[in-house]
Amino acid sequence: MKQITPPFTEETAREKVKLAQDAWNTRDPEIVALAYTEDSQWRNRHEFFTGRAAIKSFLKEKWNKELHYRLMKELWAFTDNRISVRFEYEWQDVETGIWYRTHGNEHWEFDAHGLMRRRDMSANDIQILERQRKYRD
Repeated sequence: MKQITPPFTEETAREKVKLAQDAWNTRDPEIVALAYTEDSQWRNRHEFFTGRAAIKSFLKEKWNKELHYRLMKELWAFTDNRISVRFEYEWQDVETGIWYRTHGNEHWEFDAHGLMRRRDMSANDIQILERQRKYRD
């Protein structure tokens, strides 16, 4: 994966967001985890954990539950080594077959090598009908 390092400009922040979106849309925990430091700290809704192994485990579980996952990320703001994004993603619950759209925000902090050392995520899910989907595989 291409490494974009701080300090960020608007152009490099947008590129960093696009790379993250593309990686997450692979639904491959091994690929996604490469963007994070070995000791990366995460808050994902109500869960807190640290490190690449925990990230991979979390993502494997997530994508075993969230079928047809498709994500859109959009740059919200940036500073020297931080980026904030808004996002939406859609998914189908494996157990119920119900479709959801998740809306949220993430705040990212990067080390000097361009790896994310901190990710703080908040989100809400809304139930949608399949025909209301905006993001498709």
